[in-house]
Amino acid sequence: MELPETNKYGDSTTDDEAGSQTTEDEVPERQVHAAPPPPPPAPAPTTSSGRERPHYELRHTMRGHTSSISAVKFSPDGTLLASCANDKVVKIWSPFTGELVRNLNGHTKGLSDIAWSSDSANLASASDDHTIRIWEVDTGLTQKVLKGHTSYVFCVNYNNASNLLVSGGCDGEIRIWNVEKGKCLKKILAHLDYVTAVHFNRDATLIVSCSLDGLIRIWNTTTGQCLKTLAESHDAICQHVQFSPNSKYILSTAHDSAIRLWDYQTSRCLKTYVGHTNQKYCIAACFSVTGGKWIISGSEDNKVYLWDLQSREIVQTLEGHTDVVVAVATHPQQNMIASGSMDSDLTIRIWADRGGS
Repeated sequence: MELPETNKYGDSTTDDEAGSQTTEDEVPERQVHAAPPPPPPAPAPTTSSGRERPHYELRHTMRGHTSSISAVKFSPDGTLLASCANDKVVKIWSPFTGELVRNLNGHTKGLSDIAWSSDSANLASASDDHTIRIWEVDTGLTQKVLKGHTSYVFCVNYNNASNLLVSGGCDGEIRIWNVEKGKCLKKILAHLDYVTAVHFNRDATLIVSCSLDGLIRIWNTTTGQCLKTLAESHDAICQHVQFSPNSKYILSTAHDSAIRLWDYQTSRCLKTYVGHTNQKYCIAACFSVTGGKWIISGSEDNKVYLWDLQSREIVQTLEGHTDVVVAVATHPQQNMIASGSMDSDLTIRIWADRGGS
């Protein structure tokens, strides 16, 4: 997961459209200087914004991948968890029992990303073998192989209707695909370096991308035109980006150990979440909207961090992994988190909120 090596990063945009109603509607105007939050006091039962703190506990530890895990994603119906790794394999798990359901074999090189279709029937995977595969999850069979990228494919996502895929490669290209035909509809010369994340907004009219060139860009899906460019500070190379569930905001992670929430229409950074460590690897963050409104991220200190979305305070850290946590995902209906770690750990862990104080 160290860049600029390939396929080594954890992406986590699972709760795409889950809880899309009011996710961040409370987000206030920009704070001029995002000061680091104070160290959390002796665990109070509520956060400073009055919300009850989460109480996530380890439920399952899953082993099976033989090389660094790059992504974990819950299926939209919540019944399965998919993971991919540098070992060329996609694994399908039960998040409730921790048991392996099946392996999806076919890629000839390591994997960087996976994405579920909205009906939970199909999974797309992005590989260093320059292809994207679309799998029928129930049978484990490859439905289509999308070819066109001229180098490693680093990231992939479906739109909400699941008739389109967007992918990003280490040659700076973004490609938009017709899923049914398996054909590339549009090729965008988007960035000057690895495209490390691509994501559709809720109605698929926009795509957000980010790259190791340090830029976040928003694209018109139909025309391929760049509508806006956001630049992090000089030392903040962005490596992951996604729309919020309600598509009003953009969440980005960067190598200055900060996660930022942007109002992309005004190009302003509204909130900054700090306290974790992220200076070397591609680590993604995600929204949790099933209970409290949290921001969740892995970290290079082997922990998972949870922040209160509004107050920016760290409300819980999850300990147990023994190497960098690069991948996190949130369950679409339940207060459940999946996390995946790198080479000396190679586990996926399922955490569930026990609720109550």
